[in-house]
Amino acid sequence: MTREEFLEKKDIRFSLSRYGIDAMGAMAQGLFASLLIGTILSTAGKQLGIPFLVDAGTFASSVAGPAMAVSIGYALHAPQLVLFSLAAVGAAANSLGGAGGPLAVYLIAIAACEAGKAVSKETKVDILVTPAVTVLVGAGLSVLLAPAIGKAASSLGSVIMWATELQPFFMGIIVSVLVGIALTLPISSAAICAALSLTGLAGGAAVAGCCAQMIGFAVMSYKENGAGGLVSQGLGTSMLQMPNIIKNPKVWIPPILASAVTGPIATCLFRLQMNGTPVSSGMGTCGLVGPIGVYTGWIQDIEAGLKASVTFMDWAGLILIAFVLPAVLTLLFAYACRKAGWIHDGDLTL
Repeated sequence: MTREEFLEKKDIRFSLSRYGIDAMGAMAQGLFASLLIGTILSTAGKQLGIPFLVDAGTFASSVAGPAMAVSIGYALHAPQLVLFSLAAVGAAANSLGGAGGPLAVYLIAIAACEAGKAVSKETKVDILVTPAVTVLVGAGLSVLLAPAIGKAASSLGSVIMWATELQPFFMGIIVSVLVGIALTLPISSAAICAALSLTGLAGGAAVAGCCAQMIGFAVMSYKENGAGGLVSQGLGTSMLQMPNIIKNPKVWIPPILASAVTGPIATCLFRLQMNGTPVSSGMGTCGLVGPIGVYTGWIQDIEAGLKASVTFMDWAGLILIAFVLPAVLTLLFAYACRKAGWIHDGDLTL
């Protein structure tokens, strides 16, 4: 059997699509089902005085590493024994990776998964060999690489946040536009923000960019898609527009320009910060996770004594950046693009 035949048999495909899109997207779902929903439940429990919600949220958040790793394994079509063994790999990589734990989980879970798939059902004692190989490869790589991966990711995130503090106008534009574009592309902006531990002012710019894409596409395509499209894009994902973007890339201009405007407004005027979980920075209005993350950060800052209270300007900035400005600006830019003949009726139909 040739190497190519063996890899085909084991469904091991070294491709950007599988690792850069499928695996990263799955990792974001794992984060959402653990750390993100856990944070939301805990915050709701604290605000409503319901200890059960706090406990449920804490339990969910505590398994973020295993949830990410298992989600990645599922996306890579891992056999059952490999899939279940990845829980231990995720726990090790996330723990040893520190602030850059999600990136460590992403890289190490892929390697451990493919190693497990390679030996799966190749011996008569598969029930011992497959989980052993998966766990040992994952744990070994976690010990050797996770601290360095975590430090590198954390350092890069810190540089981005430092640069945003130093140059809030220009970095507000850059972060908002790039993270917003990542949100609409078939990759995971949430996973990127989580991997870089992107919070603070840079996190606020990321929220602005993501909201501009989701709310922007939702309102500018209302004529074609109606209320269903408004909800599916505004509270779901702007990724639904990717086929239309491929057909006519100019339909992407209005949301991108809107993000270039809202980003620096968020950083310079309202000083909007995301001090909740980093993954929330890359979620936008998907399930209202971005705005909820900003609110969670306010509450955490108040509890830590870093903030006295939630002010009128806080709420005004969040509502304008997350909802009002993306809608208004995108419609204005879209109107100009339609007048110029760049966007036509039907170009945004889902």
